[in-house]
Amino acid sequence: MIDSGNTAWVLVSAALVMLMTPGLAFFYGGMARAKSVLNMMLMSFTSIAIVSVLWVLVGYSLTFGSGSGPLAPFIGGLDTVGLTSLIGTDTDGLPDLVFAGFQMMFAVITVALISGAIADRAKFGAWLLFVPIWALIVYFPVAHWVWSADGWIFGLGVIDFAGGTAVHINAGAAALALTLVLGRRKGFGSESMRPHNLPFVLLGAALLWFGWFGFNAGSGLAADGTAALALVNTQVATAAATGAWMLVERIRYGKVTALGFASGAVAGLVAITPAASTLTPVGSVILGLIAGAVCAYAISWKYKFKYDDALDVVGIHLVGGIIGSLAIGLLASSLASGGEVEGLLYGGSVSLLGLQALGVFAVLVYSFAVTWVIAKVIDLVMGFRIPEHVETNGLDHELHSETAYAFDDLDHIELSSPTPPGEEVPSQQVRL
Repeated sequence: MIDSGNTAWVLVSAALVMLMTPGLAFFYGGMARAKSVLNMMLMSFTSIAIVSVLWVLVGYSLTFGSGSGPLAPFIGGLDTVGLTSLIGTDTDGLPDLVFAGFQMMFAVITVALISGAIADRAKFGAWLLFVPIWALIVYFPVAHWVWSADGWIFGLGVIDFAGGTAVHINAGAAALALTLVLGRRKGFGSESMRPHNLPFVLLGAALLWFGWFGFNAGSGLAADGTAALALVNTQVATAAATGAWMLVERIRYGKVTALGFASGAVAGLVAITPAASTLTPVGSVILGLIAGAVCAYAISWKYKFKYDDALDVVGIHLVGGIIGSLAIGLLASSLASGGEVEGLLYGGSVSLLGLQALGVFAVLVYSFAVTWVIAKVIDLVMGFRIPEHVETNGLDHELHSETAYAFDDLDHIELSSPTPPGEEVPSQQVRL
């Protein structure tokens, strides 16, 4: 029997998670420079198109399919290629296609997250090639390790409720590798590269926050107490992180910024993702405070270590994902987890902390190393970085023959006095 309540909730959650990628496009687009905003947003939207098709063809099967032999802990089999075999089947009252659709959205946004690190300097064609290769070689295997019953990380007992390792550490480590292969933007560290549209950034953060309730509260695959706990924990951890980030800004720079609020919200959302089902609301507030404060400092590390993480993917997603994953070993509550987690502080334990650290390390190293190789090969074959004149003139105009804002047209408009009713406007008064 199909459980209509749970099915409806997971369907809604899948739609919420899908909305997060357009939200990410606005978040990244607002942070980018005006001359490259369309290119930045297209990197997210094209991820939706490419990964969705790839997920149906082989992605779901490689992630959740039944593996065989010694490879089973590392990659799924090909038993559900094309998803045809899932039509009309269900597991525990949930149609298998609903679960496949829900997980599809996780694959989409994980790839899109990487793009923010290489804003203003990547060839669009190289990005379109990178997306399916990275999904096949990195995301699908890592998601199998973490979430499949056959996966080796899952089998160890590492907790990742909604994607701290599989999504955020995975994307953050890949972003770091790409920044090293592509190098720094022209003028990095010496020219102002401030966000061009902060209302876009706030809109994107709002859409991400809204969609994240499906991301976290939907990951239990049921409309039950776990979903309720995950929803509340997501809200309060995010709220606490915004406060901590703004406090750090006030101490360091003397002012609080809209960009800081939005970034703090995303840092809190990232950190609570792996821990949403195992912390109490109070523990989630503590986690949010830690993540917001640490990530506020982490985004400045790129200037110290000279890697150009353009839109702070490493400082927020990699660092935030590590904090959230490790915090489970310290703050996990046996009450919140239904007695599944027992130990010392709030139910955390040294042994659990060790397991969490192992999961973090394995995903980080694999994603970084393999992404570096993929990027290097693409760079050798077709070049990954755009020419300097394209970077200077702007990717929107040079690569897409478009601009987000019609500045050139506005420059040619000549203001004149209002024309009386019934009179024709002289052609020389308005020239476009």
